[in-house]
Amino acid sequence: MAGTSGGRPSIYPTLLYADAKAAIRQLTEAFGFTELSVYEGEDGAVMHAELVQGNGAVMVGSKGRGGVFDAAMKDAGTTGVYVVVDDVDAHHRRAVDHGAEILMPPTDQDYGSRDYMARDLEGNVWSFGTYAPETAG
Repeated sequence: MAGTSGGRPSIYPTLLYADAKAAIRQLTEAFGFTELSVYEGEDGAVMHAELVQGNGAVMVGSKGRGGVFDAAMKDAGTTGVYVVVDDVDAHHRRAVDHGAEILMPPTDQDYGSRDYMARDLEGNVWSFGTYAPETAG
């Protein structure tokens, strides 16, 4: 199994949006992601973007720009992504302050995590919480 070096994540959820610029704005402003890179086509469509949170990252792009991945995702359902955060309640307040749709408020789970769930502008479900399972290195 291939690994990574230099602290890079080995899994990147990838989401395509009808309005990728609005999605990037919500993910950074409401959910605390940081833009690592954004590449736009001549028409202003987001060809590829990378947003980071902690030691993880997601890739974001515009729907309808062509290519194999765009075609494969055409009829795909929404995506769910779990992001580990240090302070669930503060993170939740930030999301609420920026108008994010909250599906579940901060809740203590039986398995020891505290998390909340939100939906982004295009229906993807984002969970933010303290659950961070150990993985073999």
